[in-house]
Amino acid sequence: MWNRCARSDLAELADVSQPTISHHLKVMKETGTLASERRGTWVYYRIVSERRTAVTALLDAFAPATVSNVAAVEGEDRTEARRRMDARVTRLAGELADELTDLNRDLVMAIVRESYAGLVRSAKFTQHMIPLTERFARQRLADLTRDRSNGVPQVLFVCVANAGRSQLAAAITNELADGRVIARSAGSTPAADVPPQVRSLLAEIQGDRETGEAFPKPLTDDAVRAADVVVTMGCGDVCPIIPGVRYEDWTVGDPALASEEGVAVIRDDIKARIRTLLDTLATH
Repeated sequence: MWNRCARSDLAELADVSQPTISHHLKVMKETGTLASERRGTWVYYRIVSERRTAVTALLDAFAPATVSNVAAVEGEDRTEARRRMDARVTRLAGELADELTDLNRDLVMAIVRESYAGLVRSAKFTQHMIPLTERFARQRLADLTRDRSNGVPQVLFVCVANAGRSQLAAAITNELADGRVIARSAGSTPAADVPPQVRSLLAEIQGDRETGEAFPKPLTDDAVRAADVVVTMGCGDVCPIIPGVRYEDWTVGDPALASEEGVAVIRDDIKARIRTLLDTLATH
């Protein structure tokens, strides 16, 4: 079915700018999710039939997450909770837009909202969602503006949950590189939290303060584009292929599922791989 809708209508419904709507429509067309047909001055869009089941499943999965997770206090009216949370996200977006004056204001506002939506899908609780959203949005904005031809190399570790091996690999890389390389991590389907056994490993490497800041983050195209090297660790072919980015796939165990002895073996395996990776980055 073809549907006619002005981009200004979509912008009002989604509370984002018309350029943002145009960008996402373009991306959805390029990825084969949407088809379009111009009729006079109107453009009609429809979901490609082969993708309809996947899109429906995605929307069905997203809706209950935002409804059930947004109430911070048991028994609180969910409509009021959503309204208050939306107001906090809007305020955060405005504050970042006022601070980052060298970036397009609509872009900053959109990234903040997208960052919140990406995190809240898997969150068990929302008490700390605003500071986590701020950190994630700042990282995404830095990725958007990074020039890979300058600065220190950046490595992105990707696994499914971003709660075990990718978190551990990023922490070890940052420790061994000592500023010569920046490591980040993300997950194709982020978990709700980093499990205790992984946090204890991170505490040995980073210290308690940094470990407390570890949280699962969804994978974004911006993070991949900003990276010099992307290391996948069990997420298959989820990562988009970006020209100029080097890809490696490591088959390593998941510390979140291993015994205490197994965790030590996985840690040492990852550390050995990272030493080799750092050597290759140093030669370039």
